[in-house]
Amino acid sequence: MMPAEVTAYFLKHGDLRLRLEFQIVLQCAPFLKGLKASCLITLDEGACRGIPEFFCGTGVDLKILGEKRGKGLVFLYRREELEEYVSRPEIRGILGRFGYRGMELEEMLDLLAGRIHAANWEDKGFPHEIGVFLGYPAADVEGFIRTGGSHCLAVGYWKVYHDMPCAARTFHAYDEAKQYAVNEFLSGKSLQEILGKEE
Repeated sequence: MMPAEVTAYFLKHGDLRLRLEFQIVLQCAPFLKGLKASCLITLDEGACRGIPEFFCGTGVDLKILGEKRGKGLVFLYRREELEEYVSRPEIRGILGRFGYRGMELEEMLDLLAGRIHAANWEDKGFPHEIGVFLGYPAADVEGFIRTGGSHCLAVGYWKVYHDMPCAARTFHAYDEAKQYAVNEFLSGKSLQEILGKEE
């Protein structure tokens, strides 16, 4: 595990670019290392405007799903991988139950962004189906929605309602990816190098 002092140092660093890169590495490591097709990160609004330059030429797309109180919710994804994932029959089924029927990926993300906007500004419920877009197991997303987030088996990268052994293996792999990516960053590698995309 990384010492808390190292994390605190980088997250409070005076160099905004360095601080932002470290935050991305720390919070998005499983995505950066190819274990997930997408991830979500909350950033200061100013940082949201600068984030596209970090991913230029890497095959990573991004969409700002919502902004509120000076923060932006940034969705990072690999388009082809995510399109393949959301086209799986079981994933199409759960998304269809939430109104994402007959849509291309960009239309789905636009609808999701609209629902997040409504949750932020119109007191509508948060669209917890976002977990599907983040690659969380469908049974766990449905369990979370059904129970309002209570009565889970465990809490890790998401709340687990089904197949704890599989979730534990995934959490372990994500932890290892985080340690590996942070070590790469601390050794001087750029975000593009951590992604495996040389500058």
